[in-house]
Amino acid sequence: MKSAESSEPGDKSEESRFREMEVRLAYQDHLIAELDGVVRSFAMRVERLERQITDLKESVGAGLEIGSGNEAPPHY
Repeated sequence: MKSAESSEPGDKSEESRFREMEVRLAYQDHLIAELDGVVRSFAMRVERLERQITDLKESVGAGLEIGSGNEAPPHY
C-alpha cells in the first residue's frame, strides 16, 4: 500500500495537490462570476425585447382598430 507521502516521481505531494485545487477553485469562482454577468446581461436584453414585442403588438392592434386598413379601396 502507498503512504500519503510517496517518493515516486509522478506523485504529487499533498501540499501541491491542495495548491492546485485552490488555483482551480479560484479560476472557477472567477469564471462563475463572469458567466453570471453574461446571463444577467442576456436576461435584461430578453426583457427589453419582450417589452418591444408587446409594444409592437399593441401598436399594430391599435392601428387595425383605428385605421381604415380593413376597408376596401375606393376604386372597388
